[in-house]
Amino acid sequence: MNAPAPASRMAARFRGFLPVVVDVETGGFDAERHALLEIAAIPIEMDADGTVRPGETATTHVVPFAGAQIDPKALEVTGIDIDHPFRDAVEERAALDRIFKPIREAVKRHGCQRAILVGHNANFDLGFVNAAVRRTAHKRNPFHPFSCFDTVTLAGLAYGQTVLSRAVQAAGLPWNGDEAHSAVYDTERTAELFCLIVNRWQRLSALEGGPSGIAPIV
Repeated sequence: MNAPAPASRMAARFRGFLPVVVDVETGGFDAERHALLEIAAIPIEMDADGTVRPGETATTHVVPFAGAQIDPKALEVTGIDIDHPFRDAVEERAALDRIFKPIREAVKRHGCQRAILVGHNANFDLGFVNAAVRRTAHKRNPFHPFSCFDTVTLAGLAYGQTVLSRAVQAAGLPWNGDEAHSAVYDTERTAELFCLIVNRWQRLSALEGGPSGIAPIV
């Protein structure tokens, strides 16, 4: 029997979902009250042998929605200057369009039904995405509305670490604290961590005699 094509393998591997790693930077912890300030997303790609890897990064800065609250302490953590002349922020609707378009293209390319958000404390990121979708009445959200993959859990299982910086370093990947809390940097490191754990599982499954190194989907 011939091996399935990469597109169908991705769809089979994650039960019709395409993992997309997302990180948001915000003006606080409440998705309904606090501003979404920056978002980055990386669709996960799959090679012909079933190995997963990070795809291309989509990112944008976001103009705070009307009436949004911004906690100064949040800006101290992220280092975001919302008034910087080169920030090139766009309104929430345009920001979602910019992020969602390449995700929908990747979902179609891999023969998946929709995207599933991967994040470190994923419910936080998904909550801000969903809140922005509601505020803008966006009709083409590619993400599952409540299911997600959380690298906190995966890293805790694989490496005994739940903090992103410690998990990344425990996995043998580089970490630069000066670049942390940028949506792009955190998304890229989270994507690398996710792929490393998934590929490690695939290798272990192969050693145990699983089909093509991929655990069965039920």
